[in-house]
Amino acid sequence: MTDKGRVRPVNEDCFAFEAAQGLCVVADGMGGHNAGEVAARVAVETVVTFLTTSTSDNNWPFGFDPALSTAGNRLRTAIQLAHMQVLETAVTSQQYSGMGTTIVASLVDGNQLSVGHVGDSRLYILANDRLRQVTHDDSWMATMLAHNPSADVARLEQHPMRNALTNVVGSRRRTDVHVVEETLEGGELLLLTTDGVHGVLDDARLEQVILDSNDVHDTAASLVAAALARGSRDNCTAVVARYLPE
Repeated sequence: MTDKGRVRPVNEDCFAFEAAQGLCVVADGMGGHNAGEVAARVAVETVVTFLTTSTSDNNWPFGFDPALSTAGNRLRTAIQLAHMQVLETAVTSQQYSGMGTTIVASLVDGNQLSVGHVGDSRLYILANDRLRQVTHDDSWMATMLAHNPSADVARLEQHPMRNALTNVVGSRRRTDVHVVEETLEGGELLLLTTDGVHGVLDDARLEQVILDSNDVHDTAASLVAAALARGSRDNCTAVVARYLPE
């Protein structure tokens, strides 16, 4: 479910879901003159195209990380390719200059979950009725808390730089792609969101909305509706999937 919200003139969020590939992708674009919408779309399309048409026998243009599975390396490669594609698209028009996007993508291979992310779009897992954030934000505030866990969160939340992104797809010459992997047991619910949703709904509220919903379609719609009701001023996107082992 995605909604442009009540303030933004266009929806610069983009998402994709490829059930046959076990793939979910969410991106939140940024840039003037609707360039954010272009960046998010280009990034999502690049990731989907690579992961649905390539094989594990590629030449690993960005290297192969032995600490990750083949699926994890494929996901990492797909997001790096998306970064290059956004940069290349940005030079085709002055209005695209400097555009960028966040991205979070999940790839399920058997019972293994690989999560790739850049920026502050998030992935959560609900298991045994408990919600857990898997990704970490590439933001100024998250960086401050990482360096000083005892910092005054309330004070940081008032800082004008609190939402500034420290890592994005496109916009800058280099990006760092984070990949997290874990084993799924069955029945877990995956939630991918842009900050239009998790920026106004804390973990407790996200968890409650999910537990009160009937199915994945209802959950996604309820989360976006709850974010809008809470006063979100951004585009709102929630992608929800449940892992059911074969």
